[in-house]
Amino acid sequence: MVENVLWPAYFDADLSRAEGRRVPADLAVDEPTVEEIAEAVGQVGYDATVERDVAYPREHYRKRGRIVVHDATDTGKGDLVQAVGAYVTALRN
Repeated sequence: MVENVLWPAYFDADLSRAEGRRVPADLAVDEPTVEEIAEAVGQVGYDATVERDVAYPREHYRKRGRIVVHDATDTGKGDLVQAVGAYVTALRN
C-alpha cells in the first residue's frame, strides 16, 4: 500500500518554498485546513485519512494535522501536490 502524506504547509501562501510550501504562489491559499485538503484529494480521485493531532516537522509548535492519501500508485507526489493545490484554490474561489 502506497501512502503519501500531505501537510497544510505545502499549500500555505504565508510560507516560502524554503519554509515548506510546495505549490506555486498562484496555487497557494491563506491558512489551508486539513478538511479542505482532504476534500480536494477526494476530487482528484483518491481516498484520504485526516490525522489532526500531528505537527509538520518544520512547524513542530503548530498542530495543524496532516492528510494521508491512500493508494496513489499511478502518480508521483509532486503531481499529486500540484493537482490537490489546484482544487484547494478552486474551492476557495
